[in-house]
Amino acid sequence: MPGNCGCNTCAGASPCELNRDVCQLKELVRSQGKQLGQLVRHMKMGCKKPPKESTLKGLSPCLKCLQPDVLYHLGMDTATMDFPKVFGDVRFVCMGGTAERMERFAYKIMKELSLKLNPATTLRNMAEPGHRYALYKVGPVLCVSHGMGCPSISILLHELIKMLHHAKCQDPVFIRIGTCGGIGIEPGTVVISSEALDGMLNPYYELIVQGKVVLYSSKLDQCLANELLSLAIPCEDEFCTIIGKTICTNDFYEGQTRLDGAFCDYTNQSKTAYLQSVQCQGVVNFDMESTAFAALTNRASIRSAIVSLCIVNRMEGDQILSPPECLSEWEKRPQVLVARYIRKEFLKRDDDSDTEVYDEVCPSACLEGDKAI
Repeated sequence: MPGNCGCNTCAGASPCELNRDVCQLKELVRSQGKQLGQLVRHMKMGCKKPPKESTLKGLSPCLKCLQPDVLYHLGMDTATMDFPKVFGDVRFVCMGGTAERMERFAYKIMKELSLKLNPATTLRNMAEPGHRYALYKVGPVLCVSHGMGCPSISILLHELIKMLHHAKCQDPVFIRIGTCGGIGIEPGTVVISSEALDGMLNPYYELIVQGKVVLYSSKLDQCLANELLSLAIPCEDEFCTIIGKTICTNDFYEGQTRLDGAFCDYTNQSKTAYLQSVQCQGVVNFDMESTAFAALTNRASIRSAIVSLCIVNRMEGDQILSPPECLSEWEKRPQVLVARYIRKEFLKRDDDSDTEVYDEVCPSACLEGDKAI
């Protein structure tokens, strides 16, 4: 008979669950051993690190003339904040629409990476002085809200990319965690975007600069998308994860051929025909940020991916009718997948790695209340 100690073996856990737990334990032990070795090396070197420069490319040559550089919408500037000290260790930037969602994800990542706070301490919204976005830092992870639509996320990306450049960050990975309208897929499904398309199904982000139309490639990192897909665990997850093309629109209603907006100059029949036609071309969902997100990260040579939760099947209707409790529970699904990726990369250490050592401490600049322990 199964015992009552509460462990997976006594509870009759599946072989898949046992194998996962063993692998996670091995990763943790291996990581801790390498962190100790790295700490010893740092102590022998007098805690000195070789100078480094940002790996971001293609940025404006005017940046070096900005003394200081004011990140207005984040409420930060290079004169009053030591960017390399505060943000120099950032390896992952996770973005989502709302402040509340990204705060919850920040605490989830803290748990995944075994980082702890004093019970009297909470994470601080570091972008609060800007009054527009929310930014939480947990070890090497930034969790940032971007609002809705390409203009909002574009403003944020310009300032985040400059922030990481000033901080001299090395090879950061950007992941947008969002919601989307599915095309022929069930609500609750997790969608990884293979490509970001505009409303004409072109892989470009269109921007008008000095009266001229400029097109920037909005292709996403295929290797990163496939790596995220490989982390889905069918025998464990209670949801389906798929990969496919995403159409990015500038409008929630007519731009996504909805019938329930204040205006509608097309028929239900033409809407259905349109959705069927894009579905045949590999499109699985709509969003409102993917082309800008993909284009700006591309321009800076940043690897990026989009992982979204489908909240409505547009082939069956336009309005979001799922109960709030379902939506709240489903919100965690793309976060689970992204957290697995970050945990895997965080625990991956080469013997000669110069990766930062994280104990159970978050930088004091990122906290409110008592300092971390």
